[in-house]
Amino acid sequence: MRCLIGNARSTGAGKRARGMNDPIDYASLVERLKERRTSLSPRLQDVAQFVLNNPEDVAILTIVEIARAAKVPPSAITRFTQELGLERFSELQAIFRSRLVGPRLAYVDRLRGISERAAEGEGPIDLSDPQEVLGIFASSAYVSLMNVVEDQRAAPLADFVEALRAANAVHVCGGRGAFGVAAYTFYGLAAVGKRAFLMDNLGSMRMQQVQAVAPDDLVLAISFDDYTPETLQTAEAAVAAGRNVIAITDNELSPLVPLARHALFVKEARLGHFRSQVPAMVLCQAIIASVGRSGGRSIGRS
Repeated sequence: MRCLIGNARSTGAGKRARGMNDPIDYASLVERLKERRTSLSPRLQDVAQFVLNNPEDVAILTIVEIARAAKVPPSAITRFTQELGLERFSELQAIFRSRLVGPRLAYVDRLRGISERAAEGEGPIDLSDPQEVLGIFASSAYVSLMNVVEDQRAAPLADFVEALRAANAVHVCGGRGAFGVAAYTFYGLAAVGKRAFLMDNLGSMRMQQVQAVAPDDLVLAISFDDYTPETLQTAEAAVAAGRNVIAITDNELSPLVPLARHALFVKEARLGHFRSQVPAMVLCQAIIASVGRSGGRSIGRS
């Protein structure tokens, strides 16, 4: 039996049986990952999270550089490629590179130069030069902002806004790195006249805050890789209580996705250990403005 399975893989019969010989684009790749999420090994799940959260890196870096950034051996990248029904890493990279067009490619190439300098031991940023630091962070955020616009074209943005508008009240939840985004979203929704509450777990009373969510209210959970446990627990408790949850997170494999009626995806701008909140903030500002407009409120300065 082991020999037969090996032969099926080597001849490509297994791929045909799974429909994996069909042409694949980025959207199809994401669907394959969603379908195979539970069958992937923990290491390959880590690879899947990395490639979805860092599509520009996958498009421009070598397999060794990607493996180093993802903290896995290069063989894991190869196995991941084969799990998707692709024969070579170059095929996977072509899918990601096809997403980069026009000015975005120029900015990504600039960021690649930063990565190459880091690999050569020169350091990615000269921290003694604030102007260089600003330029590099702005370039990284620019790429992420273009991704936000592109990603929402296939996302239920209008449904997301309508769910917020229709809710009696919105309870916003986000911790750690996402807390600033959650706090601003709470402030912005309140500023346009929407009843809003910040689920801040003050006094370790997270469960009491969940109990305050009414049946016609909505929980907005915001969390990105490395998903804040308290945010996940809050969303799980809300779903267990029969309350509706929507989410802003990083990709389709996020643990928030199965809990949410609607989910929007934001790939954070990253540079080393630093993560920019700019893309998530811009998306939330657009949502707040849309909720305010649909509710008949004019959007002024804030």
